Amino acid sequence: MSYLVLNNLTKRYGSTAAVDGLNLEIKQGEFISLLGPSGCGKTTTLQMIAGFVEPTAGSIVLNGRDLNNIPANKRGLGIVFQNYALFPHMTASQNVAFGLEMQGIKKAECADRVADTLKLVGLGHLTDRYPARMSGGQQQRVALARALVIKPAVLLLDEPLSNLDAKLREEMQLELRSIQRSIGTTTVLVTHDQSEALALSDRIVVMNQGRVEQIAEPYAAYEQPNSEFVGGFLGKANIFQVLADLSAAEPSVRIAEALIALDGMPMPTASVIVRPEKILFSAPQPSALPGIMKTRVFQGNHWLCQVKTSVGDVLVIRQNDGEPVAHEGAIVHLRWRAQDMRPVGAAV
Repeated sequence: MSYLVLNNLTKRYGSTAAVDGLNLEIKQGEFISLLGPSGCGKTTTLQMIAGFVEPTAGSIVLNGRDLNNIPANKRGLGIVFQNYALFPHMTASQNVAFGLEMQGIKKAECADRVADTLKLVGLGHLTDRYPARMSGGQQQRVALARALVIKPAVLLLDEPLSNLDAKLREEMQLELRSIQRSIGTTTVLVTHDQSEALALSDRIVVMNQGRVEQIAEPYAAYEQPNSEFVGGFLGKANIFQVLADLSAAEPSVRIAEALIALDGMPMPTASVIVRPEKILFSAPQPSALPGIMKTRVFQGNHWLCQVKTSVGDVLVIRQNDGEPVAHEGAIVHLRWRAQDMRPVGAAV
């Protein structure tokens, strides 16, 4: 059963639609990510849910209650901002207690809930520390604890990990997902980081120019993008134009020099996406696309290669298995399976 429902949610600024007819149903306890490039409408959507921006049209219904005419401070939502917005003159426990004090919670209950929530986010030992003496990750945890301590109906996260370094961001992704699962709070995250959305979400809402491109579970969105935009934005992607080859002995398509048997796959009618990690280096053969190694970059657990071919540069990700990778300037041949080609529509 749907818990949070966005129905035809729209926000216009003059003739510009920041969000254009967004429809989304979120189950209780679900973790949803709004993902897209800058200006796609994801932050505006979050701000409308929070009550900071008034919709031009449409409705926001939370557990059967229409939120449109309810002010932000009466909606019972927890919010973590990109800059954390901690009070510098307050300790960790005082920052976390602030929302409870505004609700008029008694001191004894307030102290217990603050202590429990700081322990939940791993900061039980830093209750008396001020933000200036905390790392970025610790400040982020305090902001999360402050949002969770009020037991919000929905937790709204506005790019909360974007100010952290790469290693800490990955650690906090695991922590955040673990905490959300343990308490079961319905969560909506705004992010432009594809890996973050894939790691955290039950479902991803990919947005572009104010509209929803695709709503799907992370694996399905990555493996079965329904447009070139989704395929190209949600991870690295090679996009090839295909031609049916009716002269082949079995149903096949041709991508430049490569003749690829479909092996029971339906005939693609437009372009196809092939993820870089699905492409293999092979010996010369009719099904392989020849090229020249243009660039190779070592990234620890894998090599990122750019191969110049007759259909343009092709990205290849080769796992670091200890075997050598062709040098720049070497002739190589690229091969992939028919089932690794994902048909998509025209570019958006």
